[in-house]
Order: sequence, then C-alpha cells, then structure tokens
Amino acid sequence: MAGLRGRALFAWLLVCVFWGSTYFAIKIGVGVLPPFLFAGLRFVAAGALLLTGALAFGDRLPRQAKDWIRASIAGVMLLAGGNAFVVWAEQYTPSGVASVFVVTVALWMAFFDSIIPGGSGRLGWRVIVGLLVGFLGTSLLVGASPREILAADLRGPIALTCASAFWSLGSIYAKRRPTDASPYVTAAIQMLAGGAFVTLVGTVLGEWGAWHLTGRGALAMSYLVLFGSIVGYSAYSYALRHAPATIVGTYAYVNPVIAVLLGGVLLSEPITGRMVIAIGMILAAVVWIQFSHRASSVIGNRSSVTASPITDDRKPKTPSLHHPEAA
Repeated sequence: MAGLRGRALFAWLLVCVFWGSTYFAIKIGVGVLPPFLFAGLRFVAAGALLLTGALAFGDRLPRQAKDWIRASIAGVMLLAGGNAFVVWAEQYTPSGVASVFVVTVALWMAFFDSIIPGGSGRLGWRVIVGLLVGFLGTSLLVGASPREILAADLRGPIALTCASAFWSLGSIYAKRRPTDASPYVTAAIQMLAGGAFVTLVGTVLGEWGAWHLTGRGALAMSYLVLFGSIVGYSAYSYALRHAPATIVGTYAYVNPVIAVLLGGVLLSEPITGRMVIAIGMILAAVVWIQFSHRASSVIGNRSSVTASPITDDRKPKTPSLHHPEAA
C-alpha cells in the first residue's frame, strides 16, 4: 500500500480532527489533577470501555501469548513513554511550544521507519523535504520563536523530546509486530497495559494524596476518554496497521491546523495571513509526502522488474533443492 486511502484515510482524518482538540483538554486536566494518575486512569477507563464494546460486537481476545505481550509492550512505549510525558510536560511548557516538540513525531517516525529492519528503507530526498517543510509550517503556525523555545523550562522540552521519540518507536514496534486480534481489541489492550503502568508510576510518586476530581477535571477526563482515546487512539491503531508509518505520522502536522481552524470557527479567534501561509505549507507537505511514497513505490517496483532474471520457457527447468518445486 503506497499511501492513505479508503478506511485508512478516514481513520487518519479522525486522528487529525480529534487529537487536534485534545491539547486543550490535557491542559485543563493537568491543571487540577496530578499528571500521571490523570493520564493513567484515563487510558485504563478507555481501554476497559473499548474492550467491552469490541467483545460485545463479536471481536475475540488474542489466543496466543505473544499477541498479549506485543500489544502490552507497544502500549507501554506509546502511552507511558509517549503520552504520559506530554501530560507531565504541559505543567512547565506553554501549549504552543509543546506543540512544536510534539510535531517532531513525524520526523522521529520517518527516522525509525528507515533504520529499523522491515520498514520503508532509506529515506528519499522527497520525503525529507516534505518533513522539513511541514515542520517549518507548523512552527510558523504556532508562532513559537526560537527564543520562546529556549526560554522554556528545560524539564518540559526534554520530556517532550523523549515523548516524541518513545511514541514514534512504539508506533514502529506496533507496525512491525502486529497481532492477530482486531485493531480495536489490540488498542484496548495497549491502553490497559500503558494506563496501568502510568497509574502505577503515579501511585509510587504519591499522587493519590492530590487526587480530587472536580467538575473541570471530570469534564477533561470524559472528553479524553471518549474522543481522545476510544475514537482517536482506535483510529490511530487502524491507520497504522493499514498504511505506511511515515505517512500516518503526518497527523502531527495537521493537529495544529485543526486546532487553529476550530478556534476560528467556534471561538471567533483571529486567523492571520501568517497562519494561512503556514496552513498551506503544512497541507502541501502532507500531500508531497503522500505522493513521494507512491513515487518511491513505483520506482521500487520498476527496479525489481528490471533486476529479475529473464528465463527461457523453452528450456527444461531443473528442480532445485532450494526451490518450492523441488519439494
């Protein structure tokens, strides 16, 4: 599959829309709830609800232990190493600066996809150009200057860099180590494993003493469980299973665009000329990366055809011990 199409495209669009609105909910929740318990319990609740629904509609639990292990490892990397760090970092980093670091998910994912065996191989210059244009466009859209980024509390940027790397590595791991279960059951197991791990971290750090579920906290938690996790994370798991990881990772570029457009439509926030140019750069980068993968796929197919030996059907074939016909 060269790019996004059909159901994978629809799933990717769901990720772009719903995850583009979660940063605001995370900012509200982390302001009134301890970060690790907030992140962990959110995914435990979402995983339990999603698994119950998936089983009710006919999906089955994995039958092999390796599927449980693979889903659990991916969940810990994605949610404990990725999402939980984002939640923790937003205590010390402005949301605009945070979004710039989170956007590097697309860069990290393309990097890991190219160096880990079984991926797309060497990064072509077209994909590199698209990734850089998308990153510059997002920086322009957010309006975070290098001075603002450098002036931020170092705990935030360091945690966000680790979060982006862990999330990308977990995504590539999930892509390389698929399970026999449905994407929804797999996503539920990932959320339960990752959420339980993060909840354990919060417990060890003594966060239960600061846990007071107010109305704002409950509203943020409910929104993230339903739209951020059940809808968004399930869609992400589906898209990752059916499309190239580098292309799926471009959702990180589109999330800020969705946030800006929602703010302009629902909250009458101003959309400046700079934002319009930035949105154009981001969308152009996503389309460019999409067609770059298609071009690479076509070139690869042509190379394999050219490199394949030409056999003469008129000559008798001698069975080989290493050929299926010799069996």
